[in-house]
Order: sequence, then C-alpha cells, then structure tokens
Amino acid sequence: MTNPSKAALLVGALLLAGCGGVIPGDGRTGGGGTHSGACQIGGQAVSGGGTVSTRGASPTAAPDWQAPRVAGQVLVEDAGGLSAQALRALSTVQTLRLEPGVLIALTPSGEGDAAFASRLGAAGLRTQPNFLYQPLAVPNDPGYPGNGGVPVGTGRYDQDYLVRIRAPGAWAALAAAGQDNAGVVTAVLDTGVDAGHPDLAGRLLPGCSFGARGEVSEGASEVSADSPQDRGHGTGVAGLIGAATNNALGVAGVTWQGRNVLPLKVLADDGASTASIRAALNHAVGRGAKVINMSLGAPGDFGDQLLKEALTRAARSAVLVAAAGNTSSQGIYFPASDPNVIAVGAVGRADSLACYSARPGGASGSRQLDIVAPGGNGGTSATVTNDVGPNEARCRVTSEYDVLTLTARDRGSYTLRLGTSEAAPLVSGVASLMWAANPGLSAAQVKARLLGSSRTVNGLKLLDAEAAVKAALR
Repeated sequence: MTNPSKAALLVGALLLAGCGGVIPGDGRTGGGGTHSGACQIGGQAVSGGGTVSTRGASPTAAPDWQAPRVAGQVLVEDAGGLSAQALRALSTVQTLRLEPGVLIALTPSGEGDAAFASRLGAAGLRTQPNFLYQPLAVPNDPGYPGNGGVPVGTGRYDQDYLVRIRAPGAWAALAAAGQDNAGVVTAVLDTGVDAGHPDLAGRLLPGCSFGARGEVSEGASEVSADSPQDRGHGTGVAGLIGAATNNALGVAGVTWQGRNVLPLKVLADDGASTASIRAALNHAVGRGAKVINMSLGAPGDFGDQLLKEALTRAARSAVLVAAAGNTSSQGIYFPASDPNVIAVGAVGRADSLACYSARPGGASGSRQLDIVAPGGNGGTSATVTNDVGPNEARCRVTSEYDVLTLTARDRGSYTLRLGTSEAAPLVSGVASLMWAANPGLSAAQVKARLLGSSRTVNGLKLLDAEAAVKAALR
C-alpha cells in the first residue's frame, strides 16, 4: 500500500563534457587545446573564451571526500585568475582545462586526493572532488513507490516489491553500463494477455494459442478467454515482467521497454495439457525466447516424460522459470520440480516464506526452492483469490500487502494478486535483464549467476535484481 513517508529513490544524473569526451591539451596548465564545435548549455552556444559565474549560487556544504568520486583527480576553480602562489602550487602537477576558470588537477603519485586538495587550498585555490553520479533510474509510473499509487477498489497501492528485490539498483547498473532497461524475448505461458491494455502498449510480440488437443491458432487474447475465473492472470504475469515503464501510467515492469514479451496461451477452462505446454515450449524456443515463464503447475510427478523432454530441450537455450505452487503441504509442483527449471517460492510482507508457498516435501521429496520473491502476504482478508488451490484457504486470501499488477481491462485493468504465480515473473524479468546486459552468456550461465547472486534473508534465497545484473555484467 502506498506509504506517504516513503521517499522515492533519487539518483542524480550529471553530463560532464558532453561534447567530444576528451579535453585536448598537453596535460599542463594552459595547454592551449580548444573544443571543436560548441555544446548547448542552458540554450546558449558556448565555445572557447567564455567565463563561468557562480554569483548567486546557493551555498553548499564542505566537499565530502568519502562520497563516490573519480579517484586521482581534484577539480580546481580559478574564477579570478591564478595568483603567483597558486601558479607555484600547480607548476609541478598535471592539469587538464575543463572549461575557462575550471581545471582538473591530477593527484601526484603517493598523495591522497583530499590531502592534495588541502595543499592546493592552502595556496588560495578552491577545490572539490570530481564527484560521480549515477543515471536517473526511477520510473514515473504511479505504481512505483513514492508516486502516489494506483487505485484498486477504495485504496491506492504501490509496487513495494520492486524496491524489495532491488530493481532500481539493477536499472541503474544497466544505465551506468550504457545499456537500456529492455529485456530479451521472454515467453509467458499462461491464460493469454489482454493485448489492448494501455500499460502493455509496445511490449507484446504476436502471440499464439495452444489447445489441449494440439490445435494452434494465432493470437493469445485473454479478454475472450472461455474461463472468467482465470481471466487477467496472464495479463498480470506479463505486466510484472514487462508493463510499459516510465510512461506515467499504471505500474512499472521489471523490464521497461521493447517489443519482447511473447504471450503464449496454454491455459483454458480445464487447465493446460501436456500437448499445449510442450507445443508452446517448442514454439517459444523457435521464436528465440531466452526466458520462459510458467506460472502454472500441478502437485506430484505424473511421469510426464514428453513434457520433461521438452523442458530439457528448451533449457539448452532458455532460462525456464516456474511457480513452485500455492499449497505448503504437497511439495513443489511440476514443472517447477523439474531440475531444468528454476523453482520459485513466494515470500510475504516480512520476507519470510508465505504461508501458502510450496515447500520441499510431498511428491517432490527433497527438491528445494531455488529462489524466492515477493508474492503477496495473504491471510488478512476474507476473499479467496482465484490463482490458489482449494486447500489452506484461511492462508490464501487477499490483503493490502499483495502484489499490485495488471489485469484484463474488463476486470478493472489493475488489481492485487497473491501466489507463487506472481513471484515467478519477477525472477523471469530479472533473468531477461541479465541476458540483455550480457548477450554472450549461455542459459546455464544466466541461471547460475541469477541464483548465485541471491541474498539470504530468513534462511531463504531472496531475488536480488541489482546483484544479478551486476553479476551478468562482469
């Protein structure tokens, strides 16, 4: 739920020497280099010979030499001209002219930046660090924490789960590496997707529907689904992965942009069949999907060899992610229990395993959850959600701490859901960002780095988007 006291993460963005990238000169004071061309500053073209005035600027605190900065450099301001004392202080060090009145002095070997700055300051020069700033990575979608929330019923709710999985750090890491926040092709095997949802504009690839008897048709429309009970499930899953982000509308997806979400409808009124899931897996791989999300499953091991074979083939080129299941006493559901698949459990509000989340045991034996992610709290309302099993109903009920995501337009466009169905696409979205960050990785490498970068919370391996993307970039 929206918390007015939550401060939105604010990260500054500084464009330094935006034209050219290299300041010419001989490395000494007054090196004589000039910029070719001009950069626009405040609407005015500025080239050599101008002066920079700080008159009227707001007073600032003393420079913090512990803050992120470019090591080995000190910025020197010389707005009033160099005195003899200042010239002597700079005569033995290398400098670069940044602009008229501002120099970059290179710290001599063996001397710390702060000590060097202090020595220059004693000579009458004004100094400060060459601070480092990260690109702005805070979406303006109302659902992002701090942006006011999205109305659902009589309340307004936000996507606190994005902060909990450290998605902003992942986005900032990609931006710092010069990459956008678009993921790779990610297939969503589900109930279909409402292709007309405004918060999915520009995100969906042409989808397909796969029937229980092997029939295939173009399109994966959820609005026309036969089962009103499941309607909106696939749209919600797709939205968690790829709701259009920074569009001042609704919610933010883990991946921000790009036409790379592939909806494949496999769930009908009576569920998904071996034939429909197998055909969709093969189709997804053929369409170049690098991540495949399956927020579906059943308890036990039916001995479904044909589906296991399809999972094994798909895992050679794609990261497979599946919801572990929404009953705590029946073990991890299949296909999440397959060793080729990342089994995703759900944590509640306090980042402990949700009461409804699948656990090891039952028919899945000692198979462990590979990772967990926020899936909604449950347990504090009287309305049972539609994507949980028939047992343990006292636990699996909606609450104000559940996951805010999309639903079909005829269901109100936005809703709260809970279940491992919602936890799994958060993992899929992060895997998609990782592979986009480093396309040279194999499916096995993305999977290993994703799981290896999780952080341990309450004895669980909790999804850490920032650590995962940074692991991919290494």
